[in-house]
Amino acid sequence: MRGQGTGHHTEAMTSRRKPSPRSPSAPRVEFEDTTPYDAYVRSSTLASLQRTLTDEPGEYMFLVCSQIMELYFNLIAYEWRTAQRFLREDDLDEALVALRRANDHFTALNASWISFRWMTPTDFNAFRDALGEASGFQSFLYRHLEFLLGFKDPALLRPHKNVAGDHYDDLVAAFEAPSLYDDVLAYLSRKGYPVPEDVLGRDMATTYEAHDGVEDVWVALYGATGHVDPLRQLGEALTDAAQQFSDWRYWHLMAVRRAMGAKGGTGGSAGLAWLERSLQRQAFPELWSARTRI
Repeated sequence: MRGQGTGHHTEAMTSRRKPSPRSPSAPRVEFEDTTPYDAYVRSSTLASLQRTLTDEPGEYMFLVCSQIMELYFNLIAYEWRTAQRFLREDDLDEALVALRRANDHFTALNASWISFRWMTPTDFNAFRDALGEASGFQSFLYRHLEFLLGFKDPALLRPHKNVAGDHYDDLVAAFEAPSLYDDVLAYLSRKGYPVPEDVLGRDMATTYEAHDGVEDVWVALYGATGHVDPLRQLGEALTDAAQQFSDWRYWHLMAVRRAMGAKGGTGGSAGLAWLERSLQRQAFPELWSARTRI
């Protein structure tokens, strides 16, 4: 009896120890095609996009970080367009969520400049000639951000006419459509704030210019609301966005100053001087000027 019992016990133990073909907790490792992750994220495509023109190691960093920034430009533009859609639907809560997400994305975008800190003029000169006339000034995704912020110059559409896909059409649409700030001011008008009619009815395909009447609106709004008021939070979310955008341009300026000094830009611009002038332009100007009066 003892032996029979021991045999049953041993057989049961062996059965419990026998491994299953794949434990429920183990990841799947065999796929007929590419992994589902690669099919979704397209990491194999992303990893094939770094086609450098030289053997200089600094160029690889320059290319990768430039591509990362382009992806973030596209992501931030998506969030701002999402915020515009919710503002047009009078859904301020969801618009604020999109604006805050965009500001977090901007924090990550601006952190990309850290990778450029090591680059001296000698490092940049080692591959700069290979870039030819390629310049960040020619980024249509960055231009899209500027148009959404209200910085509109028709001359800046021309370089992108032959960009592949529907990107030029999208850029033209952003140029002709209301900017993020235009949608904010239209929303405030619907909520009873006296946004001047000449601002609401302006030509949207032009650069937004500061208006005393809009400054009055922000002064009144901040004076009548507290920290938790959604309209005050809207003003602060826009202020954060403008500051983050200025931070990006500042770090761009410093990266250029550090890597090439005051040399002319590869795309034919004045380089450092051009960036210094661009840095002076401020998005949502009355949100800044109103602070003097609040």
